[in-house]
Amino acid sequence: MTDPSATLDAALAEAHLPALLMALVHLTGDAALLTEERRAVYDPLAEARLGGYSPEVAADLRARAKAAIQKHLDGAPLPAPPAPETVRRMMDFIAGVDIPANYAAFLTDELQLTGVDTKAPDWSEPKLKAAAGRMTVIVVGAGMSGLLTGIRLKQAGVPFTILEKNADAGGTWFENVYPGCRVDNPNHMYSYSFEPNHDFPQYYSTQPVLLDYFCKVADKHGLREHIRFETTVEEAVFDEAANRWRVTVHTKDGGRETLVANALVTAVGQLNRPRYPDIEGLETFDGPSFHSARWRKDVDLTGKRVAVIGTGASAFQFVPEIAPKVAHLDIYQRTPPWPLPGPTYHDDVPEGKKWLLGHVPFYGKWYRFWLFWTLTDGFYEAVKADPDWNGPPEAVGQANAELRAQVVEALRAQVVDRPDLLEKLEPRYPIGGKRALVDNGVWVNALKRDNVDLNTAGIASITPTGVVTRDGVEHPADVLIFGTGFHASRFLWPMKIVGRGGVDLETAWNGDARAYLGMTTPGFPNLFILYGPNTNIVVNGSIIFFSECSVRYIVGALKLLAQTGAPTLEVKKAVHDAFNAKVDAANAQMAWGSPNVTSWYKNAVGRVSQNWPFPLVDYWNATVTPNPDDFILGAKVKETA
Repeated sequence: MTDPSATLDAALAEAHLPALLMALVHLTGDAALLTEERRAVYDPLAEARLGGYSPEVAADLRARAKAAIQKHLDGAPLPAPPAPETVRRMMDFIAGVDIPANYAAFLTDELQLTGVDTKAPDWSEPKLKAAAGRMTVIVVGAGMSGLLTGIRLKQAGVPFTILEKNADAGGTWFENVYPGCRVDNPNHMYSYSFEPNHDFPQYYSTQPVLLDYFCKVADKHGLREHIRFETTVEEAVFDEAANRWRVTVHTKDGGRETLVANALVTAVGQLNRPRYPDIEGLETFDGPSFHSARWRKDVDLTGKRVAVIGTGASAFQFVPEIAPKVAHLDIYQRTPPWPLPGPTYHDDVPEGKKWLLGHVPFYGKWYRFWLFWTLTDGFYEAVKADPDWNGPPEAVGQANAELRAQVVEALRAQVVDRPDLLEKLEPRYPIGGKRALVDNGVWVNALKRDNVDLNTAGIASITPTGVVTRDGVEHPADVLIFGTGFHASRFLWPMKIVGRGGVDLETAWNGDARAYLGMTTPGFPNLFILYGPNTNIVVNGSIIFFSECSVRYIVGALKLLAQTGAPTLEVKKAVHDAFNAKVDAANAQMAWGSPNVTSWYKNAVGRVSQNWPFPLVDYWNATVTPNPDDFILGAKVKETA
């Protein structure tokens, strides 16, 4: 800091003020700072970092923070930590609402003010150490969840092997390389809770940045020596006589090999097997055609007539990137996505904000906490159906209708010069019915271009030279790009998983995948599924939260085996069925469960097989530690001397 005062002023100008207030309480030990005028107030369409403070309150807060931070930098020790009741009050202040009491333990765990990684396993007891050494675990997938599983198994001292079909780690961030690919969650939340990165260059990181983050985490935790790259799982069969999983793989050199383990953890994700539309004549097209998840860098789109089929999350990102390059772009839309205002979607994180994150104690933790609350359970009530709602079917309750009105107003403001677009862009289903996308205006601006047409007539067929819409018009195209999603409901496919009695898991599911807590299913001992059925989040929460909860639970289940000496653990059918009945009933009361909404959240039989319908606190509570009463434990193995 060549000019400390100027550096602080520049940083504080970029501060998220409610998080800054929380840090100031830590720096000064003065809980009296929590006055009503400093309680955050949020408007979804306002500048969130200002917290609704008046200019006078904001200026006073920055001045107080400058003095306190300078004292800290000069070596002043931190005062005693705030009392638990003060921390609880601070949560309400930064959230801008009175957070229910049942959230206290959950949010305290997520906040991690002590700096202790509370989800890290402790297997230091001699008996557990010995049991860990006798275990072996196979993890399928080296993406976000697979790497996390490896970290926790290594901390527990349990030997493991990660099998990865790609040439490097990163999962979806290795595979998806289309132009504009980025996360649609703020990356200060889309990162492991125990591995913050204060140097993310943008608020919503791009694919190369996220791939780099996960690869560096793999390196830091020494996971590469445990990963077998370019190794594809063909099938996994449970050997009942040996109480082991036998996993057959295709190896990097083209051979086949069978690996054996006590437990099998699948971390293959849901969104990695591209789905192509069933359109007459699709295979007859003469030009290049590819899915966004299999982007062909060898195809130069410059000056070409390009047809994009689908307007989901991927198209929302790559269309603005390719529109200026192509001669003409036809976009074929079946239903429009909900665009939630996100003004910082493509913005760089200011250097001053990075400085605060890296240098001011507790500022980063509270900023992440604010993101966590406002983008997860803070949204929950707005997408929950009111059974007494008698308003229009485009909403499922008053809160949902109010959120809809705000988002539509933001959308309308973008198309005042093109009123014809509003009719095509305003969804007719409740907000929350499908995955909402982050909008900073680039999507609408791309659609306004003279060389871009948004077609909503519906596709009748594809010819060798273009796309024929249902109005009988043929639209010429040189290249077809499919932004049509994935086979999300075919969990674990195309792997073959065989459990007790030779039962194939896909056959048992019969197109309707179910699992207890999204992780375990009857008849398949010691099989654990990450990002499994009903563990998806709709209202912009981070899937990393679910993975951290799930992995803690899975390692806890292995610990239960170690403690009891049982070779296997299998969820009871009654427990599994009761859980799924509860999930189905709750999903029916959410916007995405509305009968007039169709989306990839619903499987072929119309059941919502993707989404968690309860507040996140409920999943946290359910996964802190496994309940032994939920499981059938195999016959205890006698310990040898």
